[in-house]
Amino acid sequence: MNPPEHSIAFGAPGIEPRWTSSAKEGVGTAYHTSCRVWFTLSHGIVNEIYYPHVDQPNTRDFQFLISDGETFCHEEKRDLIHTIDYPERDCLLYRLTNSEPKGRYRVIKHVFADPHQSVLLVHTKVEVLDESLLGKLQLYALLAPHIAGFGAGNSGWCVEVGGIKLIRAQRKDVHLIMACSTGFSRRSVGYVGFSDGWQDLMDNFQMDWEFRTAEEGNIALTGEINLPGTGEFTMAVAFGRSYQSTTAKLFQSLAEPFESHRQAYVRQWQRAVVNPKFDFSADTSDGGGMYRLSRCVLTAHEDKVFQGAIVASMSIPWGETKGDNDLGGYHLVWTRDLVQSATALLATGQTSTPLRALIWLAAIQRPDGTFPQNSWIDGTAYWSGLQLDQIAAPILLAWRLHKQDALGLFNPRTMIVRAAAHLILQGPVTSQDRWEENAGYSPSTLATVIAALVCAAQWATEYGEKAAADFVFAYADWLAAHVEEWTVTTQGELVEGFPHHYIRINPTDPKAPDPHPDPNTAMIQLANGGGLHPARNVVGGDFLHLVRFGIRDANDPVIRDSIEVIDRVLRYDLPQGPGWRRYNHDGYGQKDDGGAFDGTGVGRCWPILTGERGHYELAATRDPKPFITAMENFANQGGMLTEQLWDGPDLPDAHMKRGCPTGAAMPLCWSHAEYISMVRSRHDGICLGCVEPAYQRYVLHPARSDYEIWTLRYPMRRMSRGKILRIIIAAQATVVWSIDGGTRTNLLDAIHESRLNLWFADFRTADWPAGSLFTFTFFWKRDQRWEGRDWQISLLER
Repeated sequence: MNPPEHSIAFGAPGIEPRWTSSAKEGVGTAYHTSCRVWFTLSHGIVNEIYYPHVDQPNTRDFQFLISDGETFCHEEKRDLIHTIDYPERDCLLYRLTNSEPKGRYRVIKHVFADPHQSVLLVHTKVEVLDESLLGKLQLYALLAPHIAGFGAGNSGWCVEVGGIKLIRAQRKDVHLIMACSTGFSRRSVGYVGFSDGWQDLMDNFQMDWEFRTAEEGNIALTGEINLPGTGEFTMAVAFGRSYQSTTAKLFQSLAEPFESHRQAYVRQWQRAVVNPKFDFSADTSDGGGMYRLSRCVLTAHEDKVFQGAIVASMSIPWGETKGDNDLGGYHLVWTRDLVQSATALLATGQTSTPLRALIWLAAIQRPDGTFPQNSWIDGTAYWSGLQLDQIAAPILLAWRLHKQDALGLFNPRTMIVRAAAHLILQGPVTSQDRWEENAGYSPSTLATVIAALVCAAQWATEYGEKAAADFVFAYADWLAAHVEEWTVTTQGELVEGFPHHYIRINPTDPKAPDPHPDPNTAMIQLANGGGLHPARNVVGGDFLHLVRFGIRDANDPVIRDSIEVIDRVLRYDLPQGPGWRRYNHDGYGQKDDGGAFDGTGVGRCWPILTGERGHYELAATRDPKPFITAMENFANQGGMLTEQLWDGPDLPDAHMKRGCPTGAAMPLCWSHAEYISMVRSRHDGICLGCVEPAYQRYVLHPARSDYEIWTLRYPMRRMSRGKILRIIIAAQATVVWSIDGGTRTNLLDAIHESRLNLWFADFRTADWPAGSLFTFTFFWKRDQRWEGRDWQISLLER
């Protein structure tokens, strides 16, 4: 029985909301900045629609229910067979073909955005192949609003404007309106799990409910399509900041023919096609298709208001298990991932977005030189972790833009100086490694920091600032001289005959770092239920950054032994090509039974690690083409690259297939960026990340470090006699010191390194006796106070 005309849906507030699968097969947006909607696709349907920024999803999914009114009601994403393809080259225009398994009908959809309005368009054609269904088949649009990032607290209404039947939803100041070019025959809004259209239709295959109102809940909008004889119509979902403006956008968009919008959308994207000079199709195995698509994918993840802000992924890992309490997902800006994306776009010849990204980073940099671990696109920090590589990475981006003469009138000097000063004061221990899990001495972090500091010093040299350059070079040289001491074990037990290799990280307390950690004896507590293990027996490919950035030779014996170890411990030969896990005992990934990661799991193979290994092969003068091919094979039907791949046996019931994506983030911009970088690297014959001044300094003509560095963050207790002891501090002070506890107290005023705004004092130890004990403290001049404690350093014979 039909509800009354103004009836209110029952079942408020609906079941607890959940997001949807992160296994995207496509992402898109119009190229023009006047369109501020982004969309994702999976399982043949639209998932999240983002508005007004790329970090704010407003829907869970948007699909059709198809019924004959008597014997069946099919749900597009669950019951039909899906294919996806790109009708146009170099354009994020999608054709989704969803076919009934028995071949009785199919639904063909072209999905894109209005080129100039914040409206999603889905042009649909229903082809009835079974004559018995002619005139009987009916489609119902079903949309689940999760407005402004929340599934709860949404309100929906059936409304009419100018005699046209619409379905409207709202949460706070974001409005959503759905319409059909041929109109709706019936409409209803309801609470998910109780009075929504799915519940209605699955009961008797007919739409019986026409609720007009469902407020403050987890809701769904349902509209019966007025299906014309041609079987063609266009669905439109508009977004705005007011009911009136959203309605106007909707009507303006529907006032133009679908084909007109389509052509304009394609023209916009194809105007930004890869310059032939940067078309490296010959270095791919698929004619350059994946390379061009990856460029589009990275471009689409940039916000259009906060330009330069590129989110890590338009997805929520294992989203089907996540609710409103997981606001972030991966649609946040990670400083590290942003630099990866910008660097890859630069490799394709695109300079405007990388420059905008650098300027955006400079705008959100804190006075102490740090950047947020991740943030919303307006720069508001989300997580509070701190990794040294996230501070170093923007320096590398600035250097690459500088070397390509692509900085325009922007001068990043202040940003670089602040970041470099922070790296010097806070190194060499990172509070989090690049996997955002453990504190300690990380080979990948050290490589990134050394490379960034060399860039900063080289830049200072070009500016004629020799004193500042020498100061930074001295610190970078000191780091480079200690990499093996901090991160190489001589007692590894993972692979017989290979005890001498890099470890994943040498752990230490981030609040009180041990300046003399022993890689052979340290114990590491791994995240995500990974357990407690000897650090010497936990390995990863992080050390490959030392080769990629030009800090160590690819044929260095320790590097080669470490390759042997990770290949035996972490490598998986997948049907598509070789894959590697991040480290042994990793708990971040799909469970062995195929279940979603829920705080514990099993870390799987990451496509980016195949790319990183390909870069190593190139540095070792071998062809990385097999690794390029493997990454192309890792992509799903829509060409999207995932964060992680299933590396266990096939689990059909859990939809896990060996070498195919898990429920982790997809697409992951970092994966696409790594692929682009590898293609460009093969073309150039040199790793894209290689910092030439570092390669000259540490591989071709190894620089000797004459210093040992002491900072409050790195309060070393012993050093080799003969080195220069350099004490670096953040404020003006007098160093009060003595040797062997002598009665004579010496005073030395710290020198100001004005460019970096750091202070330092040098002590030449060559004439001090071996075994001497150097004792010192500080008198802080600005505050006119004593430090109140002494430090001691033992001088050892070399």
